[in-house]
Amino acid sequence: MQLPFFYIGSAMNNGSILTLSEENSRHIAQVLRMTVGEKINLTDGRGALLNATIINDHKKHCQVQVNDRRSVERPAPAITIAISLLKNATRFEWFLEKATETGVSKIILLNCERTEKQKYRMDRFQGICIAAMLQSEQCWLPEITALVKIEKAESWKQKDGLNLVAHCADMEKQPLQQLQIERYLPQLIAIGPEGDFTPGEIQLLTGEGFIPVSLGETRLRTETAGLVAATLLKYK
Repeated sequence: MQLPFFYIGSAMNNGSILTLSEENSRHIAQVLRMTVGEKINLTDGRGALLNATIINDHKKHCQVQVNDRRSVERPAPAITIAISLLKNATRFEWFLEKATETGVSKIILLNCERTEKQKYRMDRFQGICIAAMLQSEQCWLPEITALVKIEKAESWKQKDGLNLVAHCADMEKQPLQQLQIERYLPQLIAIGPEGDFTPGEIQLLTGEGFIPVSLGETRLRTETAGLVAATLLKYK
């Protein structure tokens, strides 16, 4: 049976005693009904995997002692999805969850000409990604950037990796499935809003060195395109 998995803000060394958050404590004591002597796993979302034993099963401030700490290497390739916010928050949150499960390293929130929504709660986005990381039993939490303007591509594009832009415009582009990519090269792909990037935005990105690609024969919603792109890049 696999051990329950929890997120902590920072990792501790072997032998350290750690007091868990009230939320984690309540889940351990009241939901899972775990008691002193039982073991759990913990991660800080930055590659640390801790095995710990419960030494105080209090429902508000459960304490554990770290038995073992090891580092989990970040999965390769490092994939960044730069994606427009959506008017429908539920659909965007679905993307965050599935992108995290897929193992995306970074998510850049884009503000494009056709982006309809600029307000969001970063704490909620973080919570969704943490839950998805734990559910999929990973030790790396994707970084989420604050909203950036697409015009500032020079500041958010990959400096030492591959930059791609997926769009639906009738322009020359390569199928992503057929693109030859070095396996461990950091990769970024830009995904536009509902209504796609404008021709001017596509021109701006290609001028910054982004390679235009297509994701298939059908027209995809923004959140679907983001997940398809992440999956194709992850498993090429």
